[in-house]
Amino acid sequence: MKYWQKIATMLALALSTLGAMPAHAGEDAALQAEKALAQESICTRCHDESEQKPILTIKKSRHGVKTDGRTPTCQSCHGASEAHVQNSTHASERPLVDAFSAREKATSKDIEACVGCHNSGKRSHWQGSLHERAGVLCTTCHEMHTHKDKVRDKLTQPEVCFACHKEQRALYTRPSRHPIKDGKMACSDCHNPHGTSGPTLLARDSVVATCYTCHMEKRGPFIRNHQPAQEDCTICHNPHGSTMPNLLKARPPFLCQQCHEPATHQGRIATLTGSNANPAQAANTLARGCLNCHTNTHGTNNPANINNERTMRR
Repeated sequence: MKYWQKIATMLALALSTLGAMPAHAGEDAALQAEKALAQESICTRCHDESEQKPILTIKKSRHGVKTDGRTPTCQSCHGASEAHVQNSTHASERPLVDAFSAREKATSKDIEACVGCHNSGKRSHWQGSLHERAGVLCTTCHEMHTHKDKVRDKLTQPEVCFACHKEQRALYTRPSRHPIKDGKMACSDCHNPHGTSGPTLLARDSVVATCYTCHMEKRGPFIRNHQPAQEDCTICHNPHGSTMPNLLKARPPFLCQQCHEPATHQGRIATLTGSNANPAQAANTLARGCLNCHTNTHGTNNPANINNERTMRR
């Protein structure tokens, strides 16, 4: 009986502790919000809702959630900016704030205000990344004082990336492309602009691992693997867009003949059907070319293996 009394006592103690937690947490959140608002009143007494530049819209973003202890204040990012606040010289234009004064005047030091908090998870590889070495700043892509950051929306994100990546802008308008225009994909589905351990800022450690995130059926395992498909998808495909079907870099058989040099029929000169060419040569350009027979180009489970020409079949 004493055993069950101890269990009941422990449960009652636990329930009383849980009941007291929300009130205590609520008090802490209220105090944090009050202190943050008092500190920001130094800025908001001038930068109010009547200002032409809607700075106060930051309150509608995650940076404006004052009940969250991690939320920064104006001074957390911009510094104390005493010269700007006091304007002791009484100049017609106040001195600029300590950080993020203007995009054209921003320096690499300004990024420290963001990295000081955003230094983990998807941003842990920022130091030494391609964008960091190229001098790209957080404000180059992100808008802080807005409730809708363009780069965080799949519909508007590509335009932000294409401001620098002109070649990719032209490629994604081609007939064969990923559904970026439709808003079903964005650049960040494949790339991590804040840096990764993989090549070309890919979200995964390799090209194939990134592609297999969506194209799982190409992963295998297969009895017989097509080595280019296992090594790097971009050997045959251009992921940003192509005029060829299926994002191919060239049309078969010309794409296949870049690797399959003269040995049997796969390396012979391709000809048009109806010419004086022998049937083996004509088959290279008939309809889909090589894909007429070799349908499973990413790998096959066909156990037959009579010479190389019988692989990659159903």
